[in-house]
Amino acid sequence: MTPHHEADFDAKVTAVCPLYRAAPTWAQQGERVVSTDELTGVQALERKHPGLPMAVGKVERREFEDIRHGTCPFSLSRDVVTGQVRAPSAGPTRTEADFLAHGQGVVATEPQAPRWHFVVDTLDTHRSASLVQWVAEVAGLTQDLGVKGKSGSLASRQSRAALLGDPRHRVVCHYTPKHCSWRNQIEIWLSILVRKLLQRGSFISVADLTARVLAFIAYYNRTMAKPFKWTSQGKPLMA
Repeated sequence: MTPHHEADFDAKVTAVCPLYRAAPTWAQQGERVVSTDELTGVQALERKHPGLPMAVGKVERREFEDIRHGTCPFSLSRDVVTGQVRAPSAGPTRTEADFLAHGQGVVATEPQAPRWHFVVDTLDTHRSASLVQWVAEVAGLTQDLGVKGKSGSLASRQSRAALLGDPRHRVVCHYTPKHCSWRNQIEIWLSILVRKLLQRGSFISVADLTARVLAFIAYYNRTMAKPFKWTSQGKPLMA
């Protein structure tokens, strides 16, 4: 066991994979499974000079100097069944209020859905007091949630995650273990965004960066969205 190995690491890894496989069946019943994460510190980099196009016997060459116009975080959720990115959001901060607003926006895309499953990592913003309060409200809970850091469901990260992960609620969070982000399908999609847009792009401002990311997502949803073929069962390769 590594120093960072969680006591329930294997159980968490194993639990996420059946969730992906069950998603199409749940979708027939109206339930939605989304893979969610933030892409942070995305830089609005403008190439200082134009690149040189491809020519016979020469590859395209890009300017190595750039002008930095700031950064912008994005909150993104990908529907596991359709492959579409739902309610993408961007802004100057990455707070628990930002994540809560993103989650509310995702649920609002299909308000009649009986249950939403969010696959997320264990970042504190994904186990926040405000998220617990919203999930409890959506679930119609009338119990006293307690006081953050002191008592009740709000007392600790673990108690908040326990309420958020309750499968009886309308909004359910499924947590990947630490150092296991590759279990979250959104990471695959983020690599697509980086390769197809961010890696070679030139952006004159944060507003330009945001607009082009959102435009790419709209294009992706229209023309490329499809489910990933997830074959992993969460079992170790060797005993």
